[in-house]
Amino acid sequence: MTDYDAIVIGAGNGGLTAAASLAKAGASVLLLERHNIPGGAATSFCRGRFEFEVALHQLSGIGSSEYPGPLRGLLDRIGVMDKLEFVEMDDLYRIVVQSENFDLTLRPDIKEVVRELQLRFPSEKEAIADFFNFVYRFFSEVIGVYYMQDPETSPEKYPLYFKYALKSTQQVLDEFFKEPLLKTAVSPYWTYIGLPPKKMNFSDMAAMFFGFCEFKPYHLKGGSMALSSALAEVVTENGGTIQYNCGARKIIIEEGRVRGVVTDMGEEITCRYIVSNASKITTYVDLIGSEHIPESTMKELKQSRISQAGFILYMGLDCEPETVGITESTNFLMGNTDEDAAFERMKELDISSQDALVLSCYDLRDKEFSPEGASQVALVTLKYGQPWLKIPPDEYYDTKFKCADQMLKVIEPLYPDLRKHIEEIEVATPITCMRYLGHPTGAIYGFEHHIKDSDHFIANRSEIKGLYGAGGWVGLCGFQPTLESGVKAARSIKREIKKAEEVA
Repeated sequence: MTDYDAIVIGAGNGGLTAAASLAKAGASVLLLERHNIPGGAATSFCRGRFEFEVALHQLSGIGSSEYPGPLRGLLDRIGVMDKLEFVEMDDLYRIVVQSENFDLTLRPDIKEVVRELQLRFPSEKEAIADFFNFVYRFFSEVIGVYYMQDPETSPEKYPLYFKYALKSTQQVLDEFFKEPLLKTAVSPYWTYIGLPPKKMNFSDMAAMFFGFCEFKPYHLKGGSMALSSALAEVVTENGGTIQYNCGARKIIIEEGRVRGVVTDMGEEITCRYIVSNASKITTYVDLIGSEHIPESTMKELKQSRISQAGFILYMGLDCEPETVGITESTNFLMGNTDEDAAFERMKELDISSQDALVLSCYDLRDKEFSPEGASQVALVTLKYGQPWLKIPPDEYYDTKFKCADQMLKVIEPLYPDLRKHIEEIEVATPITCMRYLGHPTGAIYGFEHHIKDSDHFIANRSEIKGLYGAGGWVGLCGFQPTLESGVKAARSIKREIKKAEEVA
């Protein structure tokens, strides 16, 4: 007899949906979380009178009750939709390219996107219409092949998929457009993946444009912490157990199969299946050990590169956002049209006008998100963690606040009065991300999502029997993909449990 059917390591998005799905199916589940609250990056923290959202910018895949998106259906099946309240955002994004004096706001409607871009780039009017028509036709084929897993998949039935599935975003943009500024205007979502258009799979860019335009971007009342808490409630309401302040120290492997875990407290707990929401590096190198790592997994780990962490300013303002010129919920602030240079800047410690920044403000669409008359802003840029690891401890805080000051100076031309309205500010660095997430170098996107590392080439399965992964380290990053990853892991385990019961 084992103590549990399944043990889930880590209460991030993937761990929570895995544990909730298994518990609802009647499996005995233990969820281990080393923090004192669930969520991982999907959480919040308080400073003064503000409760700051940690990571969520735009939630994809929700849709309306009349036109539901895939994530709405998933959350409904898990049983949390009635515990949550969503707020639809009426802006897709605002993009500013300071070197070009370019400022454009798009709405989450494909016809309006095409119309607005055609007004701004009349010389490429036909190409713009052709491009977005192509995006929709291509992604419809992606849905058939990848999501619906059509057994009759073939180049004849899905010609666009077979031609473009392995192309970069830049290759497709170059095929349709001539103006560099137009290419920049339609591709700022590369910062949500961490790879510039030359390195980013076009399928990922198409997924974001299709998802946000068809099902609209959403925000959660109470922030992502509300979702994490609701998922944790489902686990316990269905008989699952959650142990906070208790991580895993070791995964026990016997004869090529998981047998249990040893917790941080030294307790040995047995199980038949494990879902690890920790990084692949942590899972295999720290928890399992080199003697049990399959050769194929070791090869994968060696060839994959760790993604960026975040440098983030969380700011509580003593005024409404419009007072300081913030008029849109999601703002991409670019120095110029050279995305490759912006990507290279992510390897540098300091922050300049050449960095790609994202500014989010939920108060514009949710007046209850901050105290009355106040608002909060998250200002983010991506930075690799390695340079931060080299800073001597006695220089860390000076470096941290120097970079924060540089970041504020970058946005001062756009929001000149913002600094004087800051009531509370918290600065997060890659070191902060590493400490709270437990990820190597603080990586927020898992491994870099190069085409060669996609599931076209690397299957999301382990050669260790009974071991499953969830989260951004075993698939795409972002809220929707990581929430879906836990459900996929749970589905595989439920199939295994059913087979074992039929044999017995």
